Amino acid sequence: MPMHAQEIEALIRESFPDAKITVEGEDGVHMAAMVVDESFRGKNRVQQQRAVYAALKGKMDGPNGALHALALTTKAPD
Repeated sequence: MPMHAQEIEALIRESFPDAKITVEGEDGVHMAAMVVDESFRGKNRVQQQRAVYAALKGKMDGPNGALHALALTTKAPD
């Protein structure tokens, strides 16, 4: 079952309550998200993205995951 942008944002927001989060995409399967959060400062990109994927609570796991692809951009605030 596809996921709406609001659902993805809500899952991410649970782990990153103060983040600036933008989720885009229309088909609910191939989406893009940008997450800007202070907790990313000092972490490399892989560490940042793993934290966001963990926040999705398995929604991208395996062929039966609700979300097939998420183009993810993460960074600390400027």
